[in-house]
Amino acid sequence: MVFTLNSILWLMLLIALIVFEAVTVNLVSIWFAVGAASALVTSAFTDSGKIQFIVFVLVSVAALVVTRPLAKRYAKERAVPTNAGRNVGRKGQALVEITPDVPGRVRLDGVDWMARSDTPIADGTLCEVLAVEGAALVVRPLEEAEAPKA
Repeated sequence: MVFTLNSILWLMLLIALIVFEAVTVNLVSIWFAVGAASALVTSAFTDSGKIQFIVFVLVSVAALVVTRPLAKRYAKERAVPTNAGRNVGRKGQALVEITPDVPGRVRLDGVDWMARSDTPIADGTLCEVLAVEGAALVVRPLEEAEAPKA
């Protein structure tokens, strides 16, 4: 194989795209690297830069269209669930007063959590966890009818 200027340029582009993909790890340039590799192979058969560029574009777009949905699905499935969501819906007790402006503390299964609420909650009041935001619980006071019987 004789290396022409076009084949050297395609090889340099291929290497640059592979390095860029390795650095970013976001599946941004892998499709273009496949296209550049195809154009490099094509440069061995024709000296036409126009044909090589057309092969680059067609193969890059085809690789993108075919593999992008698979890559997105794979990336979504790898999300790691946390245990924080298991606290939603559970009951705790306010240790200090909670107001919309000032967070307080709630004890949930023997663990003290920082807590926020849109409505004031007096200390000692039973409350329900609505959400977990970072390391804080979002709670609401339990109504008397909802409070568990002692």
